[in-house]
Amino acid sequence: MEERLWNSNYLKVWFGNFLIHFAFTLIVPLLPLYLSETFGANKQTIGLCLAGYTIMALIIRPFSGYVVDNFPRKAVLLLCNFIFVSIFAGYIAAGSLTLFTIFRTVHGAPFGATTVAASTVAIDVLPSKRRTEGMGYYGLSNNLATAIGPIIAIYVLHACKGNYQVLFALSMAISVLGLALNATIKLPKRDYVPEKSVISLDRFFLMKGMPEALTLLCFAFSYGIISTYVAIYGKETLGITSGTGLFFSLLAVGLILSRLTGAHALKENKVSRNASLGMLISIFGYISFAAFQSRFGYYSAAFIIGLGNGHMYPAFLNMFINLAENNQRGTANSSILTAWDAGVGLGVLIGGLFSEHLGYKAAFWCAVAINLAGIALYFLYTRNHFETNKLR
Repeated sequence: MEERLWNSNYLKVWFGNFLIHFAFTLIVPLLPLYLSETFGANKQTIGLCLAGYTIMALIIRPFSGYVVDNFPRKAVLLLCNFIFVSIFAGYIAAGSLTLFTIFRTVHGAPFGATTVAASTVAIDVLPSKRRTEGMGYYGLSNNLATAIGPIIAIYVLHACKGNYQVLFALSMAISVLGLALNATIKLPKRDYVPEKSVISLDRFFLMKGMPEALTLLCFAFSYGIISTYVAIYGKETLGITSGTGLFFSLLAVGLILSRLTGAHALKENKVSRNASLGMLISIFGYISFAAFQSRFGYYSAAFIIGLGNGHMYPAFLNMFINLAENNQRGTANSSILTAWDAGVGLGVLIGGLFSEHLGYKAAFWCAVAINLAGIALYFLYTRNHFETNKLR
């Protein structure tokens, strides 16, 4: 008899992760508008301000993987989650661009650590024979939150007549629910593995997965540009003031469809196949967004990118897990998230510079170029590297 995938603890960590990311993405796409309207920040300043969050998460994640592998995982998860909840209060209190930037940057640390701990806990509560399939579904919690959050945010902002403080308070309340849910998770007992006498770099980053990390970084770079500047681009260039919600709705539909259709392939361990399919679909979405300065290009790109990323990201997540030893689960999770954060952070930063000095069109074509570089790297080297070195 096949072991149950959707057990109670897996459901708790799935929904807990959804709430953490929902609280996070509820404000992300609207922050460029908030900084512009409230503090008069230009595009370059916005890019620098928002990149700090991702850079902080990027710095903390390798250490988070080490801590999660060597200390009680639930305790680490709850502590990091509590700090993540608390810093939302800083957004409400910040009265200047400098103070807001400080709170935003610092917030990246507990977010980075919490997501590493949560994804590692998810691996622990999954049946070993269904781990690949389960982690594919687990990634859906991130993607759904990323897609649904902005839709709710736009509705709330409209209902509250542009009061961003309500959004910040709502994000804090949702993250409290996530913390409460995570507190009820029961983990199986785990034997403590003493640390090696010499702490190697591989305890902080999965060096075996470096080609996979560089490839994923390219795809994250593209997503960082599009997801961060989609709202302000739609408003300033296309005159779309209330259609960003539809953009993320279509993104969500694409994500859901791809996860449902790709789950069977992951169950059969066809990881490389899913990764290949996802990246080839996504590139057409990015090209559509860059090439057609119209509502058609804007909305069609959302669905296509969602469809592609829904296949691609869980495949890469399983690549890292399948390359790691059992005592490196935290390191594997921190490594993929570090690669994604690095790409998104660079995308936000460079996208801001391009849009300020060369225009949005140049920024979006830059996203296309880096995405194509990632595809080339994958088919020329990364795919074969994974198949040769995977452990499971």
